[in-house]
Amino acid sequence: MDKEIIEPATLEDLPQLTDLLVDLFTQEEDFEPNRIKQTRGLRLLLEEPQRGRIFVLRRNGRILSMLNLLFTISTAEGGFVVVLEDVVVHREHRGQRFGDRLLQYAINFAREKGFLRITLLTDRANEESQRFFKAHGFFISNMIPMRLLLSAAPEE
Repeated sequence: MDKEIIEPATLEDLPQLTDLLVDLFTQEEDFEPNRIKQTRGLRLLLEEPQRGRIFVLRRNGRILSMLNLLFTISTAEGGFVVVLEDVVVHREHRGQRFGDRLLQYAINFAREKGFLRITLLTDRANEESQRFFKAHGFFISNMIPMRLLLSAAPEE
């Protein structure tokens, strides 16, 4: 039986990570998949680990699940916090608890590194996603996410 491992992603993982994000963004109402943008965003994280981490769960080199942790500072918390993004399990491997294992790994990582809070956004209409995060201790905030798009990132 093949064993799954959880580890930080590398630049060599870009094609698989991009595929997962394209799949994720086809499901989310607020975003549209764009391989160029997704690859550029992933590369920014992978090339500068002080900005955050991308963790993957893989088997035999194939990525089955991924998530991003973005590092920032909260004046409310008085220290470093994490923004959790892009939790996605490959569609062929959903329902096998890979997302649970990867999320728990990320939570443990954040605790060990002394981060004070993890914040995430999930689709309002995606009750399954909300149940998933609640099962891991997340709760709905009274804060309302708002956006101002400044400009489109240049296409390559």
